[in-house]
Amino acid sequence: MRVENSFIPAPGVGETTERRLWEHGVTHWDDFDASAPGVGETTAQNVYSFIGDARDALDRGDTQYFADAFPNNALWRLYENVAGDVAFFDIETTGLDKRSSDVTTVSVLHGGDTTTLVRGDDLTAENLADLLDASLVVSFNGKRFDQPFIEHNYDVDVDAPHLDLMYLCRRLDLTGGLKQVEADLGIDRGGMDVDGREAVRLWHRYEDGDEDALDRLVEYNRYDAQNLQTLLDTVAGRLHQEVFEPHA
Repeated sequence: MRVENSFIPAPGVGETTERRLWEHGVTHWDDFDASAPGVGETTAQNVYSFIGDARDALDRGDTQYFADAFPNNALWRLYENVAGDVAFFDIETTGLDKRSSDVTTVSVLHGGDTTTLVRGDDLTAENLADLLDASLVVSFNGKRFDQPFIEHNYDVDVDAPHLDLMYLCRRLDLTGGLKQVEADLGIDRGGMDVDGREAVRLWHRYEDGDEDALDRLVEYNRYDAQNLQTLLDTVAGRLHQEVFEPHA
């Protein structure tokens, strides 16, 4: 599903009206006209205004427009439009408090390449800002954890629209942490059995001189970032089937 299939950002159009439009063959902005069923004159003008503004935003590459226009639970509809410029990111830390804990590694999958930044080496504000400069950033529980940690510890603003997969998964009754959701969906981790607590221990072992511990931590962190793409592809596909296909 793409943003061009969407009408809910227009004032006066809720999910019920949007479904009615789809059911009557108005499944794309190009299909809309003022005679559409269940849409009065004022709402029709609102839809026309939204479509014009949205087309301009797409032409400019202004994805923030859609983050502001869409309800939070509908931002996933932007994914197909910008799939080539999405930054999937995940961090590891020494604890849960951004004020007293350190970020140890950050992995970002962007443009088909995964980069891992390591504290004390190349984990800098400049590198973070560069890797997260995308049309859309994607995380799992990153709005509450990863993004605040990065912004507090490195004075970096994550300006791109942020799609947090934890909330999309809950919408599909996929609960628990990232590892549990992956297991429920059959997403492979290559036998990697590290968890958050072990990630902290691995970092401390690395600080004590164990280079192999860092290698294992980096591998774990990279799986976290890379599997986010597989997870989003899966979740977006299910939502497309649930939200759009039955009415189109």
